[in-house]
Amino acid sequence: MDYVSALVPPVVMAVFFSGLIVTIVKTQGGANKAKEDAAADAAIRAEALQQSPKVGGA
Repeated sequence: MDYVSALVPPVVMAVFFSGLIVTIVKTQGGANKAKEDAAADAAIRAEALQQSPKVGGA
């Protein structure tokens, strides 16, 4: 029975990991893709503006 207790944690982790991958793949695209892409682009632009050097200031 030691082999069962040794195999349970990896099997459980593999099942949850597979479920995570399936969820990620299923949520790509769809009706909200344009909205999510726009939000990501806005966040990237905001970060770039924050990090850009200021002109004319000391």
